[in-house]
Amino acid sequence: MMPGINLRQLAFLVALSDQLHFSRAAEACHVTQPTLSAGLRELEETLGVQLAERTRRSVIMTPIGQEIADRARRLLIAAREIETLAGEQSAPHAGALTLGSIPTIGPFLLPRALPEIRGAFPDLRLYLREEMTESLLDGLHAGRLDAIVVAQPFDIGNLETAFLFDDGYHLAAPPKHPALAQGRVSGADLAGKPLMLLEKGHCLQRHALSAYPDAGIQQDESFSATSLSTLIAMVSEGLGITLLPDLAIDAGATEGSRLALAPLPDACPRHVVLAWRRTSARANLFRDLAAILTRCRAELAAA
Repeated sequence: MMPGINLRQLAFLVALSDQLHFSRAAEACHVTQPTLSAGLRELEETLGVQLAERTRRSVIMTPIGQEIADRARRLLIAAREIETLAGEQSAPHAGALTLGSIPTIGPFLLPRALPEIRGAFPDLRLYLREEMTESLLDGLHAGRLDAIVVAQPFDIGNLETAFLFDDGYHLAAPPKHPALAQGRVSGADLAGKPLMLLEKGHCLQRHALSAYPDAGIQQDESFSATSLSTLIAMVSEGLGITLLPDLAIDAGATEGSRLALAPLPDACPRHVVLAWRRTSARANLFRDLAAILTRCRAELAAA
């Protein structure tokens, strides 16, 4: 590393690249704005290049400034992982861990798993984040998250994963709906019947549409829900039919609702995994967490 450059200055640069605002970048780094500005000026003087263009109202990263910020972000992640690796030697399964999850899994699985995680790792401080898949992946690569629970098929790149479970579906419909007339429902029964689904951006929306690849399942374009609870409420009011993941049903998401459920044993399930960076020093901890999450899912199914 060039003499004079330090990780603190690089953290200032990454924060400015993320926020494009000096006050917010200083807040993110827990320093005053003059301290952040001085650190960035020192970095520019050391490197001999302009990293950002400053005006009274905006901040624009220069091309070289953005490239250096991107490389600095990877360097800071590596530095944190060195600290974690060293800490793991003296206190395995301890310290802070930020776990992200998609909204169609986290609320149904993690409440069941948290007591067991706390019991197994009393010195682990677990912080939870609920975000869409793409945001989770961005957070993992940026170092904002340590591990994420996501559903495949989805391109997650070169990440390490531990398989947790397959999550199938039930057809949810108002009682006495024609789709339930035969008792057992197949993909052919759903062909041509528009489904009420989550809005685009939820991976479950794509997974539900591909539950029967050859059936040509279609989405009701007049409606899209922001959450499973909204979707369940709309179906309960007789406004349509949908596919609900087995995990949500086993966790009690449909209790008290006015709808009927039919299993879909031949539907293509989504594959739920725990993912983390291959360079992470906490792989053993993540595998232990994966075992707990898998076990808690099985307990929900058996309850």
